[in-house]
This record gives sequence, C-alpha cells and structure tokens, in this order.
Amino acid sequence: MLAVALLAPAPIAPEYVALGDSYASGAGAGSYVDGSCRRSSNAYPALHGKEFPSFKFVACSGATTKSLRSQFRALTPNTTFVTITIGGNDLGFVDVLTTCTLSGDRACAKRVATAVDFIHGQLPGRLDTAYATIKEAAPHARLVVAGYPRLFTPDEGCRTMSVAKRSALNDAADQLSDEIAKAAERAGARYVDVREAFADHGVCAAEPWINALVNPTADSYHPNKAGQAAYFQALGSSGS
Repeated sequence: MLAVALLAPAPIAPEYVALGDSYASGAGAGSYVDGSCRRSSNAYPALHGKEFPSFKFVACSGATTKSLRSQFRALTPNTTFVTITIGGNDLGFVDVLTTCTLSGDRACAKRVATAVDFIHGQLPGRLDTAYATIKEAAPHARLVVAGYPRLFTPDEGCRTMSVAKRSALNDAADQLSDEIAKAAERAGARYVDVREAFADHGVCAAEPWINALVNPTADSYHPNKAGQAAYFQALGSSGS
C-alpha cells in the first residue's frame, strides 16, 4: 500500500490562466499593474484570481484571436481553469468606434455592416481555432468564455451618439455575442453572457458600467471598475 501511495500522482493545485483582450485585461477600470497591456487590479480575472493558489494574468489590450500565441505560452497540462474574452478586435473594435464617433450615421452604419459580415463570416473559424488551441495546451482545464455587453442603454436624452448609431452598435454587439456563444458551445466551454447584467448600466445610463468617450481614449467604451465587478459576479454565478 505504501508503494502504491508513493507511485500515485500528486494532486494538481488549482491554476488559473486569464487570456484575452482589453475587456479581460481591465482597460477602462483603472489601477493598472501593466501599462502596455492595460492590466488592471480591478479586472474580473484579477478579482477571480485571488481564489487560486496559482494565477497567470496574461490578457492584453489589443489582442486578437491571431495574436494570442504569446498568451497561450502560459497554458500547461497543469492548468485547471481558463477564462477568455476575445473577438472584438478581430472585427476592428477601435476603428468601428472611431468611425461612429467622428463620422455621420451613414458612414457608421457602413462600417458596422462590414464588422457584422466579419462576425458571421470569418470570426467563427478564428474562435474555433483559438478555443481548440487552449484545449490542446491545457487538456485538464475548464474553459469559460466571457462575452461582451451592449455598449449603450437606451436613453432619449443621450448625446454621446445618435439613436441610429447606438442602435447599430448594440445590434452588432448582440450578433457578436451570439456567435461567440455558439463557438463556446462547439468547444464544450461555458459561455458567460453579460448583456442582461449590463442592460441598465451601459453608456448613457444613470449608473454606467461602461465608459463613454474619456481621456485616455484607450479607456473609452470599456467597462469601468463597477463593470469589471459585474463581470466577476457573472463569472461566479456561472458555476466556475
């Protein structure tokens, strides 16, 4: 019995690896611990990471499904839990918001339509590849995919953007979330939908959890500290 005990594999300590883009790194939430990647101590991975004896926070602002290779290096067969928010930059999140901020309704609608075509055409395959890579690198890990909220809460008095622009952007966010949810299901991952949580807390809401156009601009249209706390709560309620 002693020999069997000595030969038995040691239990793996829980290890959490947080991957993704600016929504995962915490851009917009302040208290940055890494300026170039805009990793925030208020970000949902940082909050969740306190529950793990081993935590690797490698999410980085600007990341796309095509630029995750450096983040994937944090994954090992010992990784037991992985979160990721990714996809927004693939379809040109910054360019879409810049166009809709600086141009008229027609130009905004055209740019959003291009992004929507990408969401349904190219993004699903990119997400499938990213999730499969995670599964291969960390075969024992539970993968949780956190989606994106709608940016705006309907408000007739909102002057941030026109009604047409806000409607187009929210509709695109819904289509993005739906495709990410489908990809997560195909990968056998848990999908965390934050749209309902943010419904009354978007830009223009009485208590916004998403920044409007702010300085620095890199924090614009990203969850603030309260928004990241909402992500953390949604992650917890997902049973992760």
